[in-house]
Amino acid sequence: MGKVIFAIKYSIIPEKREEYLDVIRELKNLVKAEGLESYSVYQTKKDKNSFEEIYIFESNEAYEEFDDEQDERVDILMTKLSDMIKQQTTNYSTLFEVGN
Repeated sequence: MGKVIFAIKYSIIPEKREEYLDVIRELKNLVKAEGLESYSVYQTKKDKNSFEEIYIFESNEAYEEFDDEQDERVDILMTKLSDMIKQQTTNYSTLFEVGN
């Protein structure tokens, strides 16, 4: 099977922007897993407080096993992150590569 892209879109509480950026910088250094090809975070063009996290996995198996491999510091940062996100702004999508 081909690659899998997992994306999370959300808006953050504007007053938490600097704290959010600090958490994301640390997460980008820590989020690693077998089969995870990349982890990136993008700001949307229209709204400086809206972001999208993109995870690219080499296979469906790597995607399915991803949550099992998180360490304690990543869990702490993810919890902090969830406290900065505006309620009801989160959207998830999972894309499976075709043609392989």
